[in-house]
Amino acid sequence: MHDDRSLVEARLKRVLDERVRPAVYPESVPLEVAVWHAPGEPVPVAEGLAAEPEPIEVGARWGAPWGTSWFRVTGTVPEAWAGRTVEAILDLGFDENMPGFQCEGLVYRPDGTPVKGLNPRNQWVRVAAPAEGGEQVRLHIEAASNPVILDYHPFLPTQLGDKETAGSEPQYTLTRMDLAVFDETVWQLVIDLEVLGELMAELPVESARRWEILRAVDKALDAVDLQNVNATAAAARSRLTGVLATPAAPSAHRISAVGHAHIDSAWLWPLRETVRKVARTTSNMTALLDDEPEFVFAMSQAQQWAWVRDHRPEVWARVKKAVADGRFVPAGGMWVESDTNMPGSEAMARQFVHGKRFFLDEFGIENDEAWLPDTFGFAAGLPQIIKAAGSKYLLTQKISWSQTNKFPHHTFQWEGIDGTRIFTHFPPVDTYNCSMKGSEIAHAARNFKDKGVARHSLAPTGWGDGGGGTTREMVAKAARLRDLEGSATVTWETPRAFFDKAAAEYPEPPVWVGELYLELHRATLTSQARTKQGNRRSEHLLREAELWAATAAVRTGFPYPYEDLDRIWKTVLLHQFHDILPGSSIAWVHREARRTYERVAEELTGIVEAAQRALAGEGGTPLVFNAAPHARTGVPAGGARTPVTPARTILTGRPGGGHVLDNGLLRVEIDARGLVVSAYDIEADRETVAPGRAANLLQLHPDFPNMWDAWDVDEFYRNTVTDLTDADEVVPEGDGVRIVRRFGASRVTQLLSLAPGERRLLVDTEVDWHETEKFLKLAFPLDVHAERYASETQFGHFHRPTHTNTSWEAAKFEACNHRFVHLEEPGWGVAIVNDSTYGHDVTRTVRTDGDGGTTTTVRVSLLRAPRFPDPETDQGVHRFRHALVPGAGIGDAVREGWRINLPERRLTGAGVVEPLVTCDRDAVVITAVKLADDGSGDVVVRFHEAFGGRVRATLTAGFEVADVAVTDLLERPLADARAPRAEDGRIALRLRPFQLVTLRLRRA
Repeated sequence: MHDDRSLVEARLKRVLDERVRPAVYPESVPLEVAVWHAPGEPVPVAEGLAAEPEPIEVGARWGAPWGTSWFRVTGTVPEAWAGRTVEAILDLGFDENMPGFQCEGLVYRPDGTPVKGLNPRNQWVRVAAPAEGGEQVRLHIEAASNPVILDYHPFLPTQLGDKETAGSEPQYTLTRMDLAVFDETVWQLVIDLEVLGELMAELPVESARRWEILRAVDKALDAVDLQNVNATAAAARSRLTGVLATPAAPSAHRISAVGHAHIDSAWLWPLRETVRKVARTTSNMTALLDDEPEFVFAMSQAQQWAWVRDHRPEVWARVKKAVADGRFVPAGGMWVESDTNMPGSEAMARQFVHGKRFFLDEFGIENDEAWLPDTFGFAAGLPQIIKAAGSKYLLTQKISWSQTNKFPHHTFQWEGIDGTRIFTHFPPVDTYNCSMKGSEIAHAARNFKDKGVARHSLAPTGWGDGGGGTTREMVAKAARLRDLEGSATVTWETPRAFFDKAAAEYPEPPVWVGELYLELHRATLTSQARTKQGNRRSEHLLREAELWAATAAVRTGFPYPYEDLDRIWKTVLLHQFHDILPGSSIAWVHREARRTYERVAEELTGIVEAAQRALAGEGGTPLVFNAAPHARTGVPAGGARTPVTPARTILTGRPGGGHVLDNGLLRVEIDARGLVVSAYDIEADRETVAPGRAANLLQLHPDFPNMWDAWDVDEFYRNTVTDLTDADEVVPEGDGVRIVRRFGASRVTQLLSLAPGERRLLVDTEVDWHETEKFLKLAFPLDVHAERYASETQFGHFHRPTHTNTSWEAAKFEACNHRFVHLEEPGWGVAIVNDSTYGHDVTRTVRTDGDGGTTTTVRVSLLRAPRFPDPETDQGVHRFRHALVPGAGIGDAVREGWRINLPERRLTGAGVVEPLVTCDRDAVVITAVKLADDGSGDVVVRFHEAFGGRVRATLTAGFEVADVAVTDLLERPLADARAPRAEDGRIALRLRPFQLVTLRLRRA
């Protein structure tokens, strides 16, 4: 037989594009259209419906950036269409390649009932089936003219990312507003031909199945009258029945399709627009569930569910019904799909507390899985948090974006720092926007790395990022792929059903230990410094507010602010979303975040001050309140008293220029350039700074990644560096030295100080930053030989190598830490702690001159200046605080990390305030002291082993304890946990390395 494959495939493409698809709507009539443009921010639905619109014609421009326009469309179904299916085609000016990234709409009936959302891949609204001739049609569209930020030429700087700078130029052209006859037979033929054509293209050319499909398609096209497709579509479909009915091979890969619409809670749109995006998508999905009995849809992020409940009660009613039917599924059990690298221990725990509690309270549903398809890497402390929240599975696909190394598994056990293992799945379809294309299904089957031992994978199916969800076309394709020869099988299932099957078939999967590092988007650890500082400050203020309010409630009857703390926690958790905290959103988002963090700080400071005043009482005794988990200056953790006054620091001149700071523990030499050339540990008789090098060195790099400006820093940035060594001023100031430098259009002011009695050099840095596409680092070259270093993560720390033996290590050229990094040789180490930065790098070199020793350099990432999506990223004044801690063991690193983030608070009072709860071992770090969320008055204490070893300790309550329970993060007693006894308020503990424990103490 002659090879006519290319001829038939080309024929299929043209006939589909030019004849069959256009015939889905064979007849149409225009609708009358009028529009009212809301003058400012979005208005309530009732106001939009009641507004008096003005006529507008198809072809007219509409929609200022970030505006809202209310369209009213009216028309009459022609008498000739009686008995047929009629739909409204409402094209606001869509580009079908940009679902979620441009204008969108939500359609209402005149009574305010939402119908469905409109987006580039979902432009239809069912009017009647069957229709009645003369039937009147009236619909209202709440249309959002969201500008296109990420265009075909991506990453170009734009002022459209903030309503304050976006201007008023109309963004869209009204394209089509019609009533049309919907020919379902032709539509079904389109799906048949698409599924078979896409499958055919994925099969080997030499396979019999590919040629069988080719012949059937050829015969079907022969049956199509190109001048009368509608009359011949049924005949064409009949010629495809056989090839569509052939079942899949028994060994075929099995895909669980989960309806999905990954909606970024903020990204290239502000939070207020996400509220509407969620309403549009959930309206679409509840409508699709009504039409498609086998379809299942899952939505994560309790915050987004809460938005629907609070802002769109009509949509919420439909959602609740679909949830009750088991087909609209709460997923993930987190407040938002947060970043997991940067949120602190308690914040990461509270993501699950608030997320899971929302779904339990609203629906009585508890999630087994963490659902984070788009998060930029996963911290090593996360597995035990997932388990402590009562969950056991994790899903993500983002690691497939790694640029250097291909992850070796799709289904595996992920082991965290304490040994907890979580059953984890990476969908081999490699997208959270699966659209049921044949290429996607074939890729999933080919790509699946666990062949021979497992057969199941998951495909999140639907348009996401900006929402939209699953379409009727995707559902129709999935129906044909349920059992089709040559393809993986596709079945709609809930996430829980998939995970239960996958875990059952693969009882002993491989194990991956440590962080799941994304070899991409490393700059998200630094971009938008103010957002990151707001998060860090909020986390620690929340700790203080809970601690002091709980202590005051137990001791004085102070009214514990349950509702305020709940609300503030949810605000902070929302801003940990994986495009807000990482700094990858538009200017509008970060402008609002700064204001939100300021309000949070003001409110929490008020709670702290009120509780401390209640505890201090009236009097003139000077008191220091210590919210850190370790004692300092004679003040116990969680208590208040008059501090011990240590000896003073001596400041002298340095021969050759500069200054010397000496407090009897450290002697620090600062040269005339304002650089630290010596940090001498007097007790250990040991120098910290590498020979011939200088610490406190600011370094400036060019920063222009190949793409994803706010997200990425590419390794070649290191090829060019400018050491900022010129100083305008190096002068004494108090017990320290002030340094002023200028570079480019920017200015840096630093204060280096050595507190009396402390083995730490404080580095306070203020940067008035006006650079573009630059990366600012702060370097500490250390005389330490270390093949690895410790980096703090949630509820502990883990180690990364300092070498680059393999591509896996080399790829980690920018990494995340929380409050500290720590390096050591046996018996002596160094810590660098911070109050608000996350990104850093650690490198090592062997000195070829002098002693031949090893220099290990820690560099802290301070600021970047990308121009997309916010062209003014981080312009202005920033303040950072770091400390160099020579002679530090891991315990010192833990203690100093907490200390720099929790400053002492001073006031006068009646006398000593005893801690509510204490522990006698520094290795046990108490991360939360609070009253139970249920209002019972029970005291909840959360703690973990922080040094990485086993420990016996005693927890002592400063109140009479009637009962002790070991609980999960949601403060529910664990059935399989042996509850410790409290004797005279003392509770004996035994903890393994990094073990996380929550105790609930019932007061007598």
